[in-house]
Amino acid sequence: MSERPVVVVMAAGRGGRFTGASHKLVQALGASTVLGTTLAQVMESRLPCVVVTTPALEPEAARVVARRDLVVIPQQEADKGIGHTMAAGVQARAQAPGWLLLPADMPLVGPGTIAAVAQALPQHTAVVAQHHGRRGHPVGFASGLYSELMSLVGDDGLRRLLARYPAHGVEVADAGVLFDVDTEADLEAARAMVPALGLAG
Repeated sequence: MSERPVVVVMAAGRGGRFTGASHKLVQALGASTVLGTTLAQVMESRLPCVVVTTPALEPEAARVVARRDLVVIPQQEADKGIGHTMAAGVQARAQAPGWLLLPADMPLVGPGTIAAVAQALPQHTAVVAQHHGRRGHPVGFASGLYSELMSLVGDDGLRRLLARYPAHGVEVADAGVLFDVDTEADLEAARAMVPALGLAG
């Protein structure tokens, strides 16, 4: 069993608010794509990871992570809500000492931030990255919450879980914990920030 928590990257949503011709996660960002950049940040944290994705996005994820670290679920399963996607990732690494949940559309979350949340997790049941007091992602859960994580359903399950188990906030200088790519405007904003973050390749 790994002594380090596993980062569960959730890359199975349809991204319905993005109006581009192709999925937001395959849009170009720096030298890669939105998904590729998120995964590169996770890999740089040196934590083990598992990516929950759909058949349509599997090839993009496989460019960065080993196929043994991919959990591919049918789109109709992913459409049941992000809770189902989270649970699939947690189940795939059931023996981990904890899990960090990170949406794949948050490519600006730095590896140091991911590592900081992981480092705090052994002392707390739940941990969340925050910037200037505003809470974002990743969100970490200790292994004792496995049953609760496996029962997550819909899109509000995580919020209800955090209401039951208030998370310890890890304050970071990383504004990326609050930034996700939902719209084309978000994508353009991310592209403007990438060079300053050293992600332009």
